[in-house]
Amino acid sequence: MKDLKRIASFSVDHDKITEGIYVSRIDGDVTTYDLRTRVPNAGDYMDNITMHTVEHLFATYVRSSSIGDNVLYFGPMGCQTGFYLLVRNAENGTVLAVVKDVLSKILAHTGDVPGASRVECGNYKNLDLASAKRECERYLACLESRENDFTYPA
Repeated sequence: MKDLKRIASFSVDHDKITEGIYVSRIDGDVTTYDLRTRVPNAGDYMDNITMHTVEHLFATYVRSSSIGDNVLYFGPMGCQTGFYLLVRNAENGTVLAVVKDVLSKILAHTGDVPGASRVECGNYKNLDLASAKRECERYLACLESRENDFTYPA
């Protein structure tokens, strides 16, 4: 394994990360944001239905936002503690404002979850709006309760 490159996100001490928003890495004009909705290694993880539903809703709303044309990717972390958001030409303050706005829109969302059909999704029955709203409500409260400097704890 000595010839394998170390993944940048494995270089962060996950026992020090708390809920919040962080810049995970910058590659040219692309910034990868770590939207950490849960404390790593604390035994409190998102279930698949929650992650999947937040992914559908957040991806839809963020791509319809003021930074939508610069969003390259939004998706869940395999460790079930958050999401990655990749944005081109990102400004941290703007991205934070958009993330908060998207979370508010998810909380206000009524009706079907976007992409909740067999033709649009490979596991369309695995969606639950109420669980996604609970996750987004917790995360929004976290983001609004503190200063966000986008750096991982040392």
